[in-house]
Amino acid sequence: MATTVLSRNANSYSIRRSLHQWRSLMTSSSSSSVEHCYKLPDSLPHRTTRIFEMGSSLSPALSTNVQDSAAKSSSQGNSQEGKKSDESGQSGDDGKPVRGGPVSWMSFFLLLATGAGLVYYYDREKKRHIEEISNASNAVKQGPSAGKAAIGGPFNLVNHDGKKVTDKDFLGKWTVIYFGFTHCPDICPDELQKLAAAVDKIKEKSGIEIVPVFISVDPERDTVEQVREYVNEFHPMLIGLTGNPDEIRKVARAYRVYYMKTAEEGSDYLVDHSIVMYLMSPDMEFVKFFGKNNDVDTLTDGVIKEIKQHKK
Repeated sequence: MATTVLSRNANSYSIRRSLHQWRSLMTSSSSSSVEHCYKLPDSLPHRTTRIFEMGSSLSPALSTNVQDSAAKSSSQGNSQEGKKSDESGQSGDDGKPVRGGPVSWMSFFLLLATGAGLVYYYDREKKRHIEEISNASNAVKQGPSAGKAAIGGPFNLVNHDGKKVTDKDFLGKWTVIYFGFTHCPDICPDELQKLAAAVDKIKEKSGIEIVPVFISVDPERDTVEQVREYVNEFHPMLIGLTGNPDEIRKVARAYRVYYMKTAEEGSDYLVDHSIVMYLMSPDMEFVKFFGKNNDVDTLTDGVIKEIKQHKK
């Protein structure tokens, strides 16, 4: 009985050892190498020998399958490496994908069209305000049947001495009113110098005294002190008026004056506004306006002419 058990164990060990060697040879060499390099031991049982013969007959097919699988794995690996290389080619130095420029052509054209639209709207509104003033002036010149122009009206402001002033304080005097702001770089100083020179010439030619008035359209910066220093640079008779934003808005609307902040950068900005001088009668009624195209002589002659016609 013990001899039989030992014999079975020896046979089992021999079979396992042979299977292990055969498996190693199958994974490392082709089927032909297995047949020529390894010979099955004669001591193996018939059943085990049959198993090895079946394995040997199947080894070409297994080898072929192994080669096909290896080829597929190689092709898949190459394609994945190609994709990774493409992705890495689209990546920047920091590993992030490289994208297109921040502004596309479509965005550029949309921005350009928007800017052009804003410029067109701004110019149209400015021309409309000027046309309203021009039409009102022409209506006055047509005679009493045309009625009074809807320009002018009551206001409550503060003069450059800090005193409250209304439109009634100018009754009984011929007045020329100009709207501007003290931080204006060139146009306002030019217009006020022209007005100051015309006031002196009008008095020399006709003896008529004109009261020049400057009304600020920049109430945030044009304080009483700022306006006082500004008007003193042009003429001793020039009266400067300012007020809070609501009061300035009301008087500008009454005189059909257009104004708007532009190019704002912090506290430094400009104010675009109508460049018009308004000739007002002693009753503070609108008579005529004079635009930027008038020089000192034409302004002087125009004011004298309008005053003489008004007195008839």
